[in-house]
Amino acid sequence: MNANEFDLFVIGAGSGGVRAARIAASHGARVAIAEEFRVGGTCVIRGCVPKKLLVYASAFADHFEDAASFGWTLGEPRFDWAKLVANKDREIERLEGVYRSNLEKAGVTVIEGRAVVDGPHRVRLEPDERHFIARNILIATGARPNPAPELEGSEHTITSNEAFHLAQLPKRLIVVGGGYIAVEFAGIFAGLGSEVTLLYRGEEILRGFDDDLRKGLRLEYERRGIRVLCNAVLERIERTGEGLVGTLAGSGERLLADEVLLAIGRAPNSSGLGLEALGIELGRHGAIPVDEFSRTKVPSIYAVGDVTDRANLTPVAIREGHAFADTVFGGRPTSVDHSLIPTAVFSQPEIGTVGLTEAEARARHEVVDIYKTSFRPMRLSLGSRQERMLMKLVVDQRTDRVLGCHIMGPDAGEMAQLLGIAMGMGATKADFDRTIAVHPTAAEELVTMRSKWTD
Repeated sequence: MNANEFDLFVIGAGSGGVRAARIAASHGARVAIAEEFRVGGTCVIRGCVPKKLLVYASAFADHFEDAASFGWTLGEPRFDWAKLVANKDREIERLEGVYRSNLEKAGVTVIEGRAVVDGPHRVRLEPDERHFIARNILIATGARPNPAPELEGSEHTITSNEAFHLAQLPKRLIVVGGGYIAVEFAGIFAGLGSEVTLLYRGEEILRGFDDDLRKGLRLEYERRGIRVLCNAVLERIERTGEGLVGTLAGSGERLLADEVLLAIGRAPNSSGLGLEALGIELGRHGAIPVDEFSRTKVPSIYAVGDVTDRANLTPVAIREGHAFADTVFGGRPTSVDHSLIPTAVFSQPEIGTVGLTEAEARARHEVVDIYKTSFRPMRLSLGSRQERMLMKLVVDQRTDRVLGCHIMGPDAGEMAQLLGIAMGMGATKADFDRTIAVHPTAAEELVTMRSKWTD
């Protein structure tokens, strides 16, 4: 095997591609990975990790307010956006180095440049036209923010990519969208002091989540001073001497802003990879169709992560990449179960959820029991903030199995991770009930709810 021949060539060094490359190499495969931007992909460079750092920064406004009720006397806090961005960039650079180092330690050849598929076993690097031969090719190029070319004045907008590198904190911000990214950035910038308006074309934010969480978060955002407009569509954006002016369709209301952030979903980053020439027809929005083992219709070509548009979450891409490597190089055929995925929305308050929503459960099961509670978290009990915490269990009455668990409040994501283990093992409501509570905690409510909810 010469220097340009590999057992596996991975296109895209994001979370899924990096995991697949490292595990394949650990199985003895000769592996190369190509990346045209920065090693680490969306999650590490301009996604989950820097976003969570900004969430932490924005939460200090609440901490400072709460501190007084616990006897602390603080001076007037001041926030420095440029310092936060610089510190965030330094941490991202460190993490990129860790990812690159781990690949090299695993024996993976890291290639900088854009790679495209040039045949069932050939990869071409652009623009220098180098060619590589690979027994297997894995596409792990992720997704990109959706633009809005139909929106008049869309050239004045930014996406989540640019939000991490703004020269200054916007005093007024319009966020367009109602999913994870939209609500998270709305909470971040509001916490840092921006005047935020969240526009969503649907009836309620966070489509796909349990209705109680959706309504609960909107109420909490409005309590925080975020203006949430549902059934709202931005018709055009103009740049004026006052800043950006967004006009709403229908009402004609004009909204002033310094920045307009589009968070209207992401599309698989599959364009121009050469797949169509091999007979691989892209699906909805450009998704690469694959089977349960992440294999395309060309037996030597696979795809994992957001580019397949199955479940677009970083941990899912990592799991798919690992399963691919075990299947192809480890002699252990492994598919990924996408039916029960714990997830969190790092809104403020935070959301953690596992399993079916109430609406989904009622559509699939004959009789469903609901247990839920709402209360002020103990950490707020001495102060004036009125934020509420919500916990909800969805139970199949016939089997007593817990079908869904939905939490809004402090540490909801941490709870969801552990609940995913129990629910993945088929935990019943009786299992929850006989578990001794940890007191005093918010999580104890999950094992002490006894009364079925009735509307």
